[in-house]
Amino acid sequence: MSGDLVFVTGASGFVGSAVARRLQQKGFRLRLAVRASSRRDNLEGLDADVVVADIKDRAALEKAMAGCRYLFHVAADYRLWAKDPEEIVRNNRDGTLAPMQAALAAGVERIVYTSSVATLKARTDGVAVDETCRHTEQSAIGAYKRSKVVAERVVEKMVAEEGLPAVIVSPSTPIGPRDIKPTPTGRIIVEAATGKIPAFVDTGLNLVHVDDVAEGHLLALEKGRIGETYILGGEDVALRRMLVVIADLAGRKPPTVNLPRTPLYPIAWIAEAIARVTGNEPFVTADALTMAKYHMFFSSAKAKAELGYTARPYREALADAFAWFKAAGYLK
Repeated sequence: MSGDLVFVTGASGFVGSAVARRLQQKGFRLRLAVRASSRRDNLEGLDADVVVADIKDRAALEKAMAGCRYLFHVAADYRLWAKDPEEIVRNNRDGTLAPMQAALAAGVERIVYTSSVATLKARTDGVAVDETCRHTEQSAIGAYKRSKVVAERVVEKMVAEEGLPAVIVSPSTPIGPRDIKPTPTGRIIVEAATGKIPAFVDTGLNLVHVDDVAEGHLLALEKGRIGETYILGGEDVALRRMLVVIADLAGRKPPTVNLPRTPLYPIAWIAEAIARVTGNEPFVTADALTMAKYHMFFSSAKAKAELGYTARPYREALADAFAWFKAAGYLK
C-alpha cells in the first residue's frame, strides 16, 4: 500500500492530524481536506496536497478524491453543546453522507470511517462493553452522541445496499499531542492542571493515546473487514484517578470532594441558559451530568484479535498530553 495516494478529511484536527502523520511515516502520499476556517497548525511538517473543501459538498469532494486509492473520513463536528443541537446532528449526518457518496463515485478502493464509542451503550456497573452494545437514535444521550449514531447508520446502510467498501473504527477518548481546540477531554486536562477542577463526580472513561488511535486506523485499512466496527481504546480509568495523575504531573494537590450529580442539575441549567445568550460553551451541561452516571468503559478485544491493535498505558498518554499543553502555552 505504501506510495498510494490517500485522502484524509479532518486532517487539521486532533485525530485527523495524527492519522495523516502516521500515513506519511508509512510512505503514503497525502491529499488533505480542510475547511477554509480551520487552523493549519496541525498541518506543519506534513508533505501533502491540501484541498479546501466543505465536507458536505459532494461535488467538490468527488473532484478532490480523483486518483485517490483510499479514504480516511475523520472529520466530525465534535461538540457536546450548541445553541441549536440539531446543527450537530445535521453536520455529522450530511458530513458523512457526502464523502461516502463522493468516494463511491470516485472509485475509492477502501474507506476507514471514524465513528466513536459515543454510538455504544455504556453501563452503570463499570463493566466494559464491546461493539455489540449499540445505541439507537432514541437511546443516545445528547446531540453529539445522537449525531454519531445517525452518521454510523448512514455508513452501514451504504455498505449493505451500495457496496461501500468501508471499515468502521470507534476511538474511545483520545488524548495526546496537537489537541489544539482542545477537545472536551483536553479541556479537563488543562483545567485540572491549572487548578480549576476543585471536585469531581463518580464516573469513568477509557483513555487512549491519539497516536495509538492513528495506528489503529492504518491497521483497519490493512486488516479490517468491510462493514465491521472496531473499538480503538486504551485503559478504563475512574475520573478521580485521572485527576490524581494530572495533579501529580502539574505538582498540585488533587481534588478530594466527590460531588453528587443531582444537585448540580440547576447549575447546569443556568449555565446553559447563559450560554444560549453569550454563545460560549457552558462549563457543565445537563446531558454531561446524565452521561456521568455511566462509566464509559470499553473493550478493544476485537481490534486486538483481528487487527493486532495495541495501546500504551494511559499514564503515558496523559503525560504526553500534559507535556504538549505545557509546551504550547495552555497551562499558564
